[in-house]
Amino acid sequence: MEGGGGSGGGGGFGFPFGGDPEDLMRGLREFAEQQAESVQEAQREQFATLTLNTAVELTSAALQQIQPTGGVDEQAVALRDAMRVLFPEAVALVSAARQGFMRES
Repeated sequence: MEGGGGSGGGGGFGFPFGGDPEDLMRGLREFAEQQAESVQEAQREQFATLTLNTAVELTSAALQQIQPTGGVDEQAVALRDAMRVLFPEAVALVSAARQGFMRES
């Protein structure tokens, strides 16, 4: 911005930047909106990353709680049964995280 000490329009405000106070306010508003969008995008990414990490940690912790007994076949059945419960929950968390990454307004 350039120009003299514009007291444009009789308000008596001596804006050191010159120009119209409305232009200055419009510029500040646009800058604030851009900053808000950047913050929202960063927050979405943080949420998505946290959600993905939570899905992995919960699945891992749940599998560690399972102590299958019996032969190899019985243990495999027990782990598959557990995954039938755990997998949909993990998928739901990953889906929520993906929506956080993909959401663009």
